[in-house]
Amino acid sequence: MKNPSQTLSEQLGQLVREHLEATHRSAAEAVERAFEPSASFARATPSRAPARAAGRRRAPDEIAALGERLYAAVAAESGETMAVLAPTVGATPRELHRPMATLKRDGRVRSVGQRHQTRYYPTTDGR
Repeated sequence: MKNPSQTLSEQLGQLVREHLEATHRSAAEAVERAFEPSASFARATPSRAPARAAGRRRAPDEIAALGERLYAAVAAESGETMAVLAPTVGATPRELHRPMATLKRDGRVRSVGQRHQTRYYPTTDGR
C-alpha cells in the first residue's frame, strides 16, 4: 500500500508539470502569432475620418465644413479636450488642428491650457 502523502505529492507534481506545459505552449503560440509575416501593425485606435491620399491637401470648403462640425461639438461639450471632441466630429485630433486654428482666429472659440490639457470653449460674444 502506498503512503497517502506520497500519492498527494505525486499528484501535485503532475499538476505543476501540466500547468508548466500548458503555459509554455500558450507562450510559444503567442510568440509565433506576433512574428507571423501577415501580422497587422495597424494603429490601436483607427481614425473614423475617411482616408486621404498621401500628400493631398484638403480643400478650403472641406476644412470649413469640418470647422462647423467642430464648433458644434465645442458648443455641445464646452470645456473638453480635443481628444474628447474628435470622435464626436468624426476625425482625429490632428486633423482638427487647422479647423480649430481658424475658429480661434475668427474669435468663435477660446482655449485654456497647454498641449494635451488644452480645453476649448465657445466665445460668448458670438463673433
